[in-house]
Amino acid sequence: MRESRCRRTLAVPSAVAALWLAVPLLAAAPAGGGQEEQFTPEFREVRSSFDPKHTPRITAPDSVKRGQWFEVTVGVDHPSLAEHFVRSIALYKDSAEIARIYLHPVFSAPKVTFTIALDEGGMLRALSEPTHSAAWEASKKISVVP
Repeated sequence: MRESRCRRTLAVPSAVAALWLAVPLLAAAPAGGGQEEQFTPEFREVRSSFDPKHTPRITAPDSVKRGQWFEVTVGVDHPSLAEHFVRSIALYKDSAEIARIYLHPVFSAPKVTFTIALDEGGMLRALSEPTHSAAWEASKKISVVP
């Protein structure tokens, strides 16, 4: 008689524990698709309008020699707080990403200097991605001479 009571008392906590473990898994499942579907189009779309706190500033020469290394500095006048900061800064030449840096909140300012070399001219584009909005873009034309 004593054995059957022990089995019953062990079965109830096991069922409760299994249910307790399954509830967070059900709550974490996205409703209606992946994470990308949860963002509004305004959040996904890159912003190219000027905003003094979000738009990156590109500092680079207007013309460089082909294959010669030069510096491109990209900075954003954005606070670096634990709850809101610039997550990454990327540098593109036309549509090709050539460099990206990820920033840590509080401990890193949103300013970076990339050292690059180009074979042909085009458009340098910088994207800064803050945590609470879509990425912001700035561009600068650069020419390459032989």
